[in-house]
Amino acid sequence: MNSEFNYQGKRYFLAVFCGTFICWSIGGVLSFNHQWEDYYILPMLLGLMMPAILASGFIWRQPGSGMKQDFVNRLVSLRRIQPKAFFLTLATMPLSVITAIFLSLMFGGSAEQFHFSEHFSFSTGFVPVLGLLFLAAVFEELGWRGYGFESLEKGRSFLKASIVFGVIWSLWHLPLLWVNHSYQYEIYRQSAWYAVNFYISTAVLGVIVSWVCHINQRSILAAILFHLVVNLSQEMLSMTQQTKCIQTIVLVGFTLVIVGHQWPVFANLNTQVNSKRLNRRVLT
Repeated sequence: MNSEFNYQGKRYFLAVFCGTFICWSIGGVLSFNHQWEDYYILPMLLGLMMPAILASGFIWRQPGSGMKQDFVNRLVSLRRIQPKAFFLTLATMPLSVITAIFLSLMFGGSAEQFHFSEHFSFSTGFVPVLGLLFLAAVFEELGWRGYGFESLEKGRSFLKASIVFGVIWSLWHLPLLWVNHSYQYEIYRQSAWYAVNFYISTAVLGVIVSWVCHINQRSILAAILFHLVVNLSQEMLSMTQQTKCIQTIVLVGFTLVIVGHQWPVFANLNTQVNSKRLNRRVLT
């Protein structure tokens, strides 16, 4: 976060929640109407874009060009990404999947979970699921990293800002529970506990994504790529929902290790940590 910029975090998140909830609620109604179900994805896409649309508005309303230049630089600059640290972090989600499946075998889980999934766990109308996973990573992180998370850091430690963001990000997905064909709706139909697990795991991932962005000098591009790997990892193998519950525990463990190993970073109120010193800690 740049302390010279004037962030309006409360207004931003309130606007994002209102805009997204309205769009996704309309999409939910259309998804259960046979006459309109082919078009329900249109308001769903608009709701998905809301974090990025509103972040752009808040940024471009700022006086001067400082915040605009900072946003563009963090989005396009490859120099911000620390290759060794970044590629190591990309392995986090695939590793959590493999670990969870191995652990599930101890509780009677099937080894067939290691097989590549033959189909996606949800549908998205006329928009390809793979395309939606990509768009979700792009539009969410443009908003969350471009403006939202930055606004949460003022007066907070990096750990507190990450936890607050994780909770907000998790709650942002709530309207998907009443959208037919959505992943959240499908797992809720199986068990309410599976839905609870999704929201807990999302909050935990919020901390991890924040960390990945931070160690790559606040690179929005790094956050987008990591988010995409998260989405693909969850759909790649034939994991059961029981195993995904185990995966959440694994992710909590990973997060505790990351926070413990880099406690000075997470406890620091000034998140403008020297990147070279930070990356030495990441890689040691």
